[in-house]
Amino acid sequence: MRKTKPKKRFILPDPRYKDAWVTQFVNNMMQDGKKSISYDIFYNAMDLIDERTKEEGKTPLDIFKQAIDNITPQVEVKSRRVGGATFQVPNEIRQERKVSVGMKNMILFSRKRAGKSMSEKLAAEAIAAYNNEGGAYKKKEDTHRMAEANKAFAHFRF
Repeated sequence: MRKTKPKKRFILPDPRYKDAWVTQFVNNMMQDGKKSISYDIFYNAMDLIDERTKEEGKTPLDIFKQAIDNITPQVEVKSRRVGGATFQVPNEIRQERKVSVGMKNMILFSRKRAGKSMSEKLAAEAIAAYNNEGGAYKKKEDTHRMAEANKAFAHFRF
């Protein structure tokens, strides 16, 4: 590489929970630069999580963080062309990317869910991920299964 690597930008914490993960999640969820709407959706989802999981005895932020941890993949497969053939090579993911992929999967499967509002869909997906269920958790399991199946091609790592 000729250019120097850009400096890492640090994300400021959100106003309610004072957590950088929440801000990162809201930034990923945001569409058309409408951050305040994205914050409203997230905070409404957190209120719904709080209502639905009263008996757990945990804060909604703890449930959200555990859900993200449950759907965060450890490995991914990347296509690598070797001698005319394309192989799916399993690679470990660095920490920042793991969290980012997990958040994006949760948002993707929340949007696909059936429900009235995005906050209801997001709350339902977060609770499902907390219980090791739902689309985002299944995606993580599929990714791990694919990496395990292609473990024989790990020597093609780059």
